[in-house]
Amino acid sequence: MMRLLVLGAGAIGGYFGGRLLEAGVDVTFLVREGRAKQLRERGLVIESPVGNAILSARALTRAEGNYDAVILTCKSYDLEDAIGAVAPAVGPSTLVLPLLNGMRHLEALDHRFGEPRVLGGLCHIGVTMEADGTIRHLSAPAFFAVGPRLPTQAQAAQALHVVLARGGFTPLYSEVILQEMWEKFYFIAAYAGLTCLMRAPIGVIMATRDGERLAAELMAETAAVATASGHPPRADFVRRSLRTMTEKGSPATSSMLRDVLRGAPTEHAHVIDDMLVRANALGISTPILRIVSAHLQAYEAHRTR
Repeated sequence: MMRLLVLGAGAIGGYFGGRLLEAGVDVTFLVREGRAKQLRERGLVIESPVGNAILSARALTRAEGNYDAVILTCKSYDLEDAIGAVAPAVGPSTLVLPLLNGMRHLEALDHRFGEPRVLGGLCHIGVTMEADGTIRHLSAPAFFAVGPRLPTQAQAAQALHVVLARGGFTPLYSEVILQEMWEKFYFIAAYAGLTCLMRAPIGVIMATRDGERLAAELMAETAAVATASGHPPRADFVRRSLRTMTEKGSPATSSMLRDVLRGAPTEHAHVIDDMLVRANALGISTPILRIVSAHLQAYEAHRTR
């Protein structure tokens, strides 16, 4: 049986790792001591429209031995610490599957573990973790994708996909995983950018005079960067993304905005700023994205002062 190590038992890691654990997959969580204590005392608690669960989870605070696959579900600003934490668990044949936002993490993971070990992956899910450790799945369905970045990874990636499919969240096996990742990058930069800039849910923004136009213009900026980078968003994805970004009455917000509202650090450097850096390097004008970046930099400076 394939042994999986999930870094983190927060919103993302706790939900997907929990569903795998529920299905009988061999899953171990690598967590900080505070989270380990919660898991010992309460179990891994999931509340979801597709079914609640309270699971007995094996949790470590230090990696021991090698695993067949390591799934990274940390925030991007914790990547350096995460790499150090999982390194003892990565053996000669271990796969590393990152579920981080953006694209910048791939370079760091390739440098530390070697490109042949690092697969492509992403997820879209509305989920959060409460103060008591409860994983609250906000809406169904969840989207999960995994795939090879190199032709030589295909067989191993397929084997991991078979195991992940046991979790019941219907993971997609994609032979164009980098395209999938770029599409998420394009979308989340616009989605998080818009909601953070306006400090409001989508429906509230769409009730303003220029909300819909602002959403479309910001999406056009991030799409231009993705296209110039060799990964133009596919037409159907663009249509669905625009529909999500302009849905009247929608209570939806980005996880980045939720971080801002609770005074927490954000992933803006790895999403908004990285998109802006790429735009500048390609000579693409992104005036709205530049304002978003300045807004979040100011927030971060104020937060840490």
